[in-house]
Amino acid sequence: MISPMLLEKAIEPINDNTYLTELKLDGIRLIWTKFNDKVRLYTRHNTEVTFRFKELHDLDMPNGTILDGELIVPGDDGRPEFELMMERFQSSKSNHFIQYCVFDIIQYNDQNVTSLPLLERKELLSKVVTPIEHVVLGQFIQGHAVEYFDLVKERDLEGIVIKKADSPYELNKRSKSWIKVINYQYENIYLTALKKGEFGVNLAFEDGSYAGLMEFMPTDERKKLYQTMRKVSETEKYIRIEPIKCQVKYRNLTRSGLLRIPSFHQWL
Repeated sequence: MISPMLLEKAIEPINDNTYLTELKLDGIRLIWTKFNDKVRLYTRHNTEVTFRFKELHDLDMPNGTILDGELIVPGDDGRPEFELMMERFQSSKSNHFIQYCVFDIIQYNDQNVTSLPLLERKELLSKVVTPIEHVVLGQFIQGHAVEYFDLVKERDLEGIVIKKADSPYELNKRSKSWIKVINYQYENIYLTALKKGEFGVNLAFEDGSYAGLMEFMPTDERKKLYQTMRKVSETEKYIRIEPIKCQVKYRNLTRSGLLRIPSFHQWL
């Protein structure tokens, strides 16, 4: 099992030709391995999911190979659909078409290549991975992260990743050599109820319709919420409060129109 290299967060991209710029794909991180003629697939949390994705079992690679990439379900317009990916991941009855977008190589033909600079690992990938129906090579450009991010925002995609071109692959580490910049959306909403037990706040759009559950709120802002909220009623699971207006940031709207992964941004 392999614990992959992880990314640090940044608010804004930087234009620097010592970095490679990639599209941040909205899917599931997947490690592909082959040893003793057996393919094994693992999530970033080391959960084996080999049986779920048989389309990836026949990739023509030698024993002693480990690949890193993102597993996605392309929507009708080609953009990754996270909810469809989760349907495929969670249900054996789902038949959504998958693509494994390979962006790095950790080991090849029993040779550990983590010490090679990223650009050299990319070159190796392009020589040893032949794109097929369910496997593609991740695309990148050198520098131009600001312009790339502007295009991502125009097309309402998830974000970008910028990586030092000379960076080694740091196993099981969150490294500043790899940086993600998320294309957050912002929405003015109301806090309407607190979940009992584990923290969570029900949200409502300005028209009063349900907007989802927010589980991410800084400690200081939680204290302000507890100090200012006015209880209206109580159920077994929730404490209903008088609506409090604030702004949240989120990834995108779900297919049912709710905010995906909302987190507190500011009071209004």
